[in-house]
Amino acid sequence: MMKLRTCVSPNGTFRYGVHLPSYRVKNLRRRDHLLCLGRLPDGTQIWNEANFPASDLHVERASTVYEIPNALSFRGSTFIDAAWADKRARDPSMIRIVSSGDVSLTSSLQEWAGREGVDRQAAERLYSALPSPLLLALATTSTDPEDLVWLARRACDFRRLPGGRGPAELAYRLDGNGCAVPVIHDRDLFEAVANNPYLPDPYKEVMLLRPGAQGASEVVGDYEGEAGRTHVFEYLRRNSYIPWGHFAANMAYDAVRYGMRDLSLPDMEGLRHLYYQRVYVRLASELEMEIPQATLDAAELEAMRQSILDAVRTRKSPPVFTGSLWGWNFGFDFAPTRYKLHGSHQQIHQQNALVPARVRVMDNGQLRQEEMEGFSCGDMVAEVAGSYREETGQDFFKDLVRCLRSNRRTDGGEGEHSLIVHEDDEVLLFVPKAQMSQWELQLMPRKEVGNVLEADTACRASLDKGMLLALRLLEELGAAMVTSIELSKRFTEPEGSQRLISSFLPKLPWSPGSFSEAQSRFICSHYPEDFASACRRKLQEIKAETLFRS
Repeated sequence: MMKLRTCVSPNGTFRYGVHLPSYRVKNLRRRDHLLCLGRLPDGTQIWNEANFPASDLHVERASTVYEIPNALSFRGSTFIDAAWADKRARDPSMIRIVSSGDVSLTSSLQEWAGREGVDRQAAERLYSALPSPLLLALATTSTDPEDLVWLARRACDFRRLPGGRGPAELAYRLDGNGCAVPVIHDRDLFEAVANNPYLPDPYKEVMLLRPGAQGASEVVGDYEGEAGRTHVFEYLRRNSYIPWGHFAANMAYDAVRYGMRDLSLPDMEGLRHLYYQRVYVRLASELEMEIPQATLDAAELEAMRQSILDAVRTRKSPPVFTGSLWGWNFGFDFAPTRYKLHGSHQQIHQQNALVPARVRVMDNGQLRQEEMEGFSCGDMVAEVAGSYREETGQDFFKDLVRCLRSNRRTDGGEGEHSLIVHEDDEVLLFVPKAQMSQWELQLMPRKEVGNVLEADTACRASLDKGMLLALRLLEELGAAMVTSIELSKRFTEPEGSQRLISSFLPKLPWSPGSFSEAQSRFICSHYPEDFASACRRKLQEIKAETLFRS
């Protein structure tokens, strides 16, 4: 038995646990509390006597639960309740989120006013009297532009050009420090309305998308596709919670994208191009290489990558920054209680940074001369791969791919077996055997590529396509909020020791983070094979090849 806790085995098969619980429970209750719960239409009373058994309990066979260690041991384990998962195996169409449909308070009030004989002004007064929690609920759920324009005007002040129908710009005022700030009456309502896809585009532009609307972050790069097909800005977040600054690639004000259906392959290529370019340029600067003063084209980008890779491999001392960080919070929502439900401030934007190898040490409040290792989440993948090689003498990622190729159903039954959703010559898009969140997808190079510095032109193109496909599939199934991250190898680690993994983690309405997740116990209501099957069927429905046309 392996010491490393992972579902990947050197035999090329997934290994995991199964709980077949039967147990006894001593009944320690002192007395009964028999109460009527309600009545049937014929008056028959429904009582709660089943809640108060007279003797000890013997649970002969509770639900089977599968315990699957994550392939990456630091990600805990996934627990699948067979009672839930069997239902979805019988009816895979259950693996979806049903849309709530159209919502329009304006239409509802107009209908109510007409039916009740109430004049329009009275209905508008009722509209204006809505309390703040209902305004937030409407801002996030309404599909009526008229509702949303009214809410936008409630949230902030606009200036209009003479004779203009839409907003020209926001109204500004001077604050106590003499700084110009927008006139915003309710910040949460402002963000909720501005992030609603049904708000007319002129309002989105003024409230959220123009450079400067989100603050004074400098635009330090941009990407424009041919014939105006895409436009992306790159912002510097100079005072960042990610040390040493981080960068955000945002869709521009003249390329409004609020959903995966809106996002084209050129858009994704633009967002990712700025990521690759920034990583390469920052490393080239540290290596004192010549850097162009404009956006690199594809050939220039690849030439710079190869030069940096050669320099890093032959350099005697490692660079200061030895790792990359990339992430994407897609989607936005606010609860009426003012709990923000996702970290996004703009629907389509991706963030990246470089991670240093070493960090200065503070010891009991005192700054020391020594250093400690800096943290990158990919380092934990390296630890798993290293421990696996020490214990088995085999390559973790090659065995992971073997496990994916030979996978059999988790429940041992008949039906779909494959976990692979999409593959080409460069990448695999698959459902992990142990999902860290329900509906998780992962993207991994087929070759020994551990980070974006090792990814050549063909690999980068397939990564871009695979990411777009993953997010599009999740959205088509109903996911509205998805966190995406890269787990990557340090630039200075040996070639072939680790592969780049991109993880796509949806937030589902019925699966909020709770104590289980805090203990790295991830609860799943379906078998991974059935989710992979649902993705493959959806892939056929949306005719994925149209995603890849440039």
